[in-house]
Order: sequence, then C-alpha cells, then structure tokens
Amino acid sequence: MSKLTKNQKLVKAKIEPNKQYKLSEASQLLKEISYTKFDASVDIAVRLGVDPRKANQMVRGVVTLPHGTGKTVRVLVLCTPDKETEAIEAGADFAGLDEFVEKIKNGWTDIDVIICTPSVMAKVGALGKILGPRGLMPNPKTGTVTMEVGKAVKEVKAGKIDFKVDKTGIIHSGIGKLSFSDDKIVSNAKEFLDVIVKLKPQAAKGTYIKSIYLSSTMSAGVAIDPKSISE
Repeated sequence: MSKLTKNQKLVKAKIEPNKQYKLSEASQLLKEISYTKFDASVDIAVRLGVDPRKANQMVRGVVTLPHGTGKTVRVLVLCTPDKETEAIEAGADFAGLDEFVEKIKNGWTDIDVIICTPSVMAKVGALGKILGPRGLMPNPKTGTVTMEVGKAVKEVKAGKIDFKVDKTGIIHSGIGKLSFSDDKIVSNAKEFLDVIVKLKPQAAKGTYIKSIYLSSTMSAGVAIDPKSISE
C-alpha cells in the first residue's frame, strides 16, 4: 500500500470519518483541503434512488446558478444568416452554419455549448455521432434548440447548465469556483439541489437523494447531510 503524502495526511486529519457536513461547513472545509495552484472548480455529485434504465425514472433538467459557474463558456450558435447578428450581439463566440458544420465534421469541438434554431436541426442531427458523446448535442428540453437564440446565449453565459443522471444513478456537475465566497458556493449548491428535488420522478420509490458529495478539482470529497439542503 502506498504511503500518504504530506497533503493527503493533512486532508485525512481534517475530514471526520463517516461525518455528513452542512453545506456551509463543507464549503469552508473544501478551501482547507484543496492544494491546487489554480482556481479549482467546485463540483457536486448527487446519488439518486432511481433506475436510469427506466424511462419513467430518468432525471434530466436545467438550472441557472445564481452566481454562475465561474467558467468562461464558449458558445456556438448554428443558425441561418438572419439570426447571426442576434447571436453575436447576445455574446455568442461563434455564429453561422455550413462553415461550422464542416469544421465539426473535421473534428473541431473547441466549444462548451451549441445552440441552434429548429430549421437547421437536420444538418445538426447529422453531427450526432461527434456531438453526442461530448454532451454538445442541442436539445429542445434544455433550451438549446430555439428561435430565441439571443435569450438562450445570455442564459448560458449567465450560468445556465443542463444535467442528466448517468447510468449509475449519479448526477455530477460543476457549480462554481473555489475562489467564490462560501455564501456563493452554498447558494449555487442549494439552487442545483432544489431543482433536482423538484424533478423527482413519481415512479421513484424509497429514498430519493441517497448521498451528496462536494469536492474541488483534485480534492477529496466531503459528504453532505441531505437534510441540511433545506436549512
């Protein structure tokens, strides 16, 4: 068994075994156990009591974090020429159609979110094998297929994110940066969790939220008391 490093020993000493922390406590603790030299992302992982293999227990939604993600989100809008100006003025990094469809076919995916208008979905759909595995495929359910491209761009830039439970029953997402104040991290986490609670499928039985962990890039996870999210 490998020996613990100095930092790992410090982390182990700070996190109490089997203890579930309040969100406010976990936010403070994260900053004490993170040793990266960059502004690390704050991530949340929520294990749900659902069976994602059943369509009536799939949990998927969107949430606008009150304080954003702290990340610079690169947005591409695939649209007809009459919508390009609206997209760019709203803050899109790229806007167009055929030029970007060809770039994507050739392997370009240097973007974080793709928004498109319904009229171009036929061309976008052909990119499914490239965009799907990267989580970039536009979807009406997440508001990324819309005629209101300007509004959609502003929402994404302001901190709107979409999430989906994975095949193991876990929802994982970034909710901020370690440089955020504790209040901002807690506020973002609560908003994220509130939306998940509201999306509880009627078919889900037993305990819905089984566990919550807060972590930062390369840090240990801190267990959250599910009861504390309503405090």
